[in-house]
Amino acid sequence: MPIYEYRCENGHLFEVMQKITDDPVTICETCSAPVARVFHPIAVHFKGSGFYNTDYGTSKRKREMDASAKSGADKHDAKSKDKKDSSSGSSSSSSTPSSGD
Repeated sequence: MPIYEYRCENGHLFEVMQKITDDPVTICETCSAPVARVFHPIAVHFKGSGFYNTDYGTSKRKREMDASAKSGADKHDAKSKDKKDSSSGSSSSSSTPSSGD
């Protein structure tokens, strides 16, 4: 049998174990005020070969992906800049005479 949680207008919380076919509780056990059922979100986690851990988005994962994308772009920009510098640096160093002799 499921356990249902109820909250009255005065803020009392209580749980009632009842059948699905039973009528919902309408008055508080403590103060006889009208009550409403409290609903909570359920946690669903699909398992199997068709689902991946990255399918479940979180704000932490989004921050990590943004940070890795930014650092990856920075590394790529730095590598391309190094290539340009080394290719231009080798041509300029070969055109200048050495002063060591």
